[in-house]
Amino acid sequence: MSLNLIALSGSLRAGSYNTALLHTAATLCPEGVTLDVRTLHGIPLYDADVEAQGVPEAVTTLREAIKAADGLLICTPEYNNSIPGVLKNGLDWLSRPPAEGKFFAGKPVAMMGASQGGFGTIQSQDALLSVMRAFAVDFWMGGRLLVSRAQNLVDAQGQLTDEALREQMRGFLKGFAAHVQRNKGG
Repeated sequence: MSLNLIALSGSLRAGSYNTALLHTAATLCPEGVTLDVRTLHGIPLYDADVEAQGVPEAVTTLREAIKAADGLLICTPEYNNSIPGVLKNGLDWLSRPPAEGKFFAGKPVAMMGASQGGFGTIQSQDALLSVMRAFAVDFWMGGRLLVSRAQNLVDAQGQLTDEALREQMRGFLKGFAAHVQRNKGG
């Protein structure tokens, strides 16, 4: 199996638990699977006036990377029972102009997320699912990873310290990779 996945963190914070989770995931992928971790840094607030002047380079670069990837893994925190504005903004930009946003159709997508609360990111993942439906992605329904009390599982260097969670993540990544491989016809 040879798959190139891209991972998108829905958090901009330097010490983001979600970005740390993705960096850990990149080291736990099955053999033959690579995971390119990206953030939304540099993407401005969506503004149709800005779009009329041309799509910002940060948006184009991220769009091209997602287009080229075999699958997309989104890792989102939970803010006020939903996805962060920065993630929704980034997805809105990626879908503009409408003809450009069509690349999402059929793209294998999975999600996971980490929060400091006790319920993981269940509400933000549910909200993100609604957005992904609008994009007509091939959403992997085989699992989702909800990480609660992330502050107790990630050390000051951004390393995931919980071995049980690392094993759970390995299984999650294996399942998603199999889904992506089926999507490729292999």
